[in-house]
Amino acid sequence: MKFIFVTGGVVSSLGKGLTAAALGTLLENRGLKVAMQKFDPYLNVDPGTMSPYQHGEVYVLDDGAETDLDLGHYERFTNTKLSRLNNLTSGQVYQTVLNNEREGIYLGKTVQVIPHVTDEIKRRIWLVADQTKADVLITEIGGTTGDIEGLPFLEAIREFALEAGIGNTCFIHVTYVPFIKAAGELKTKPTQQSVAKLREIGISPHLIAARCEKPLDKELRQKISMFCSVAQEAVIEVKDVDHSIYELPLMLQRERADELVCRVLHLETPAPKMAHWQEIIRKLIAPQHRVRIGVVGKYIGLQDAYKSVYEAIMHGGIANDCGVELVQVDAEEIEKKDGEKILQGLGGICVPGGFGERGIEGKIKAAKFARENKVPYLGLCLGMQIATIEFARNVMKLEKAHSTEFDENTPHPVIALLDAQRKVTKKGGTMRLGAQPCQLTVGSKASQLYGSFVIHERHRHRFEFNNAYRERFEKAGFTFSGMSPDGKLVEVIELKDHPFYIASQFHPEFLSKPHQPHPLFKGFIAAAHHHIHHKPI
Repeated sequence: MKFIFVTGGVVSSLGKGLTAAALGTLLENRGLKVAMQKFDPYLNVDPGTMSPYQHGEVYVLDDGAETDLDLGHYERFTNTKLSRLNNLTSGQVYQTVLNNEREGIYLGKTVQVIPHVTDEIKRRIWLVADQTKADVLITEIGGTTGDIEGLPFLEAIREFALEAGIGNTCFIHVTYVPFIKAAGELKTKPTQQSVAKLREIGISPHLIAARCEKPLDKELRQKISMFCSVAQEAVIEVKDVDHSIYELPLMLQRERADELVCRVLHLETPAPKMAHWQEIIRKLIAPQHRVRIGVVGKYIGLQDAYKSVYEAIMHGGIANDCGVELVQVDAEEIEKKDGEKILQGLGGICVPGGFGERGIEGKIKAAKFARENKVPYLGLCLGMQIATIEFARNVMKLEKAHSTEFDENTPHPVIALLDAQRKVTKKGGTMRLGAQPCQLTVGSKASQLYGSFVIHERHRHRFEFNNAYRERFEKAGFTFSGMSPDGKLVEVIELKDHPFYIASQFHPEFLSKPHQPHPLFKGFIAAAHHHIHHKPI
């Protein structure tokens, strides 16, 4: 088995995860089985309790693991199957080591970073390698080279390379080559310093992926090559993409990154066939149709907060050969200003998941606007609860109907806490999480879109539709088109007298890929395009 380690230097947010995922795409298209893994040096056990402003969205896997958003890139770009083993944090490492110490596993020895912490990190690499039986395992090390919390991970992969043997390990260092506007030139010094820091730790990169705004000329590549002790052809230009992150595999292919990696790892494979990927890019750059989609949320200022939602909407556009202009709508702005004016002219409205009371009334106004004006609406998790509250208040006339998450004393708790959640005191990993089965109603819009009556979707929530109100909702024209197999939990709702008004308690965005768009997003974009181009004058 071969191992690739992706590290980063100079600054964070360089796109290590995207680089790793794009490389995974190329290697898969060379016929290799690829597995992927992310190491995060922070002390949280997982990102589940973090604010999106701290760490972007929390990405949920089939087994219920709350993980880093980079695992979303891995799943969207490749066919790798991920589990909680594929995301390791310092918190998990130290928790395991300290539990081992308490249980006497270390036989009275002094517990130290080397070897006990580094051994635990290496154990996780071997564990994923053993379980996946992949040809290549790509492991991304989060953070920036030189960060104090990241040092045990870098030491561990240095040791691991020795254990794996010569020719079985490849180090890729993603770095930054800034363009200094006043001087009118790119500067390589940050890259030189970053690689020097990495070499101090004992790791010499085989490839340098240089993130840059402007193209690298031959002279700059020679300079980086000389000062960083890598072959000139192994200095890979990773320029800002023009249209979409899905251009990255083709960019890396042009730079022969996959070919170089295969050479380092002594892998003989045919060149990747990327025609299907080129067609995806064609539909993104030169689509036959166009539509504007409003995403109404409270973390709009942060691009990564709704990462999977934005990507899944784009995938829906790819499926319809339709370019999507994402309009980020701050829910609080709808509360303060003329909501109808803000939402006017949109082909569709999407209300994603979230927690907390801020912006709730703005989201309810958005759902009301979509329902009354026949604008296609897609609600995700909280978006389903919002649709329920709006319908209860404005159609069923249940005054002050709400969720007990936001108003414990509401006279009509149409959304309430799950029974299993009432005694929960810990925050981390305690919600309804992971893939759960759902049965769709025959003849429903949802079942038509899925082409199936039994589906499995990923969840992340504590509150549910209150079944005490189910009969009243049905009489008012509210359709429950998806239920848990035991019939106790509402999973999908829709309105019959509306061209497209569907909301799910689960998160369909986590299962969407550019080459396999999710059925709900595919149907949503199709309805949004139809709404804009066929609505009555």
